[in-house]
Amino acid sequence: MNKKLLSPILITFLLLNLISCQQEIKSVKTINVDKKAIIDSTITVFEKNLLKNQIDSVFKKYEFNGSIAVFKDSLELYRKNQGFSDFKDKIKIDSNTVFAIGSVSKQFTAVLVLLQMQQGKLSVEDKVSKYLKDFQNKDYENITIHQLLNHTSGLNTLGGKLQFKSGSDFFYSNDGFNTLGKIVEKVSGRSYDENALELFKKVGMSHSSTGNLFEGENFAGAYLGNGKVFEKIQNMPKRLGNKDIGIPAGGILSTIDDLHMWNNALYNGKILNSETLQKFETKSAERHHPIFGKMGYGYGIMSNTGKPSAYFHSGYVKGSPSLNIFYPETKTSVIILSNIADEEKGKVFTFKPHVEIKKITDAIENTIAEMKHSTKNTLIKM
Repeated sequence: MNKKLLSPILITFLLLNLISCQQEIKSVKTINVDKKAIIDSTITVFEKNLLKNQIDSVFKKYEFNGSIAVFKDSLELYRKNQGFSDFKDKIKIDSNTVFAIGSVSKQFTAVLVLLQMQQGKLSVEDKVSKYLKDFQNKDYENITIHQLLNHTSGLNTLGGKLQFKSGSDFFYSNDGFNTLGKIVEKVSGRSYDENALELFKKVGMSHSSTGNLFEGENFAGAYLGNGKVFEKIQNMPKRLGNKDIGIPAGGILSTIDDLHMWNNALYNGKILNSETLQKFETKSAERHHPIFGKMGYGYGIMSNTGKPSAYFHSGYVKGSPSLNIFYPETKTSVIILSNIADEEKGKVFTFKPHVEIKKITDAIENTIAEMKHSTKNTLIKM
């Protein structure tokens, strides 16, 4: 697939069209034409067609039940909804469907911590024991907020033995992020839910909530199985607040459009100041993900180790696999939300559509970068 996307034939084809356009424009000297705008619009058409062909094939191949959308800044490049939010009553998924986003929630928790830092209420280098009694013991006393944010604390389950000396390795911990939620509550004097809702309101995410508070409509019930044989997960979304999941670690609900707004606001510096945003994004640990492979890890966010530059996080609570990607070079968001998973086939199978789409969009980003470089050189010569 990647070879096909990166094929020199595609680039050559586009360049020939661009050169042809430039020659025509050059011959009409009385018209003032923005050559860069022509190039950008041509590339956008190319990108839209490529995304439609490639992602539509993923929908068909896996009979994907959910929503997928791609945006370049405010421009929608691709969107498709397929399947049911309620399998029993055959209620179709649409743009207003609210999904459980699992561990994509962790970036919201990280941002809430960093907002408290910006207000001078904590430092990420503080020891957690400064705020919580559960960490005032010999094993946990040296764990820092920074180490919880990038999963290097060694914590697995709260109260259990550390996996390694704090700060020396990586171990993904939901309890670590639920602990961060408690710190937010402690220093702010308000519940995690209240802090989260205030953040949603600030961004304009009017359809987002937490599993504890959600009382709206259009929620996609979570299912195990497939479209023909399925079992509904009971007590959703309230169960997301249970001890085995936890709202700060995986209990936020959102939509395609709300996550698009979130990406744009976050990475364009409208929530965190530039220094704090850099701290959030910067790779401070390395993760070997069982599905997506080797990657960097910042604060509740993963990053590509090579090109293209990308920040992303997957999420999974029973029946709800998700993936949120942001490409900073082009300000492109790729959001994949679903509400059914065939756990008998394993998580690797469940996330195959997500992995394939990320490969597609990674490759397109690299192809677009190469096209822009080639066309820039062509314009200089002309």
